[in-house]
Amino acid sequence: MAVRSILISGDPVLHTPAAPVVDFDDDLRALVADMFETMDAAPGVGLAGPQVGVGLRLFTFSYTDDDDVTWRGVAINPELWITPIPAGFADEDEDVEGCLSFPGERFPLMRAQSAILRAVDLDQQPFEIRADGWLARIFQHEFDHLDGTLYVDRLEYPDAKLAAKISRKRSWGVPGLSWLPGVDNLED
Repeated sequence: MAVRSILISGDPVLHTPAAPVVDFDDDLRALVADMFETMDAAPGVGLAGPQVGVGLRLFTFSYTDDDDVTWRGVAINPELWITPIPAGFADEDEDVEGCLSFPGERFPLMRAQSAILRAVDLDQQPFEIRADGWLARIFQHEFDHLDGTLYVDRLEYPDAKLAAKISRKRSWGVPGLSWLPGVDNLED
């Protein structure tokens, strides 16, 4: 296992739909182990293949809910169904989201309250998770990565303008930029 570099917004693999996983082999198992180690080191609650430069449809997740239930796993070739996204504006405290590929920043974003995730695990066993609240948000965020969408791409004005300004100030938005959890400190 190894901590991998996390790509920063602007790299083409982050903005391209990922391909389905077809080979369930030792290389995939090593990738997933590295993704868990990277996610934990970052620290994060989710990490998608494209974020570590692998354009495949998979993501890891790890979240402990208010009932102290820990949800940890890998979703390979996932499908996601969500409830309608509420109308209105995101709450500045309750709906704030961050991303390891836009490190050090958090913005409010409306997401669906509930989601159903269907995927397979490393042994190609299908599973389904019905999620509400933050777990549903995590699934939506990571699923977006598999479609080439970062959460900052979904922001509304004025947050979208501020995110673009931050990206320009930090010289992001170009291919090849990354950071290594445990080594690089990208916080201002």
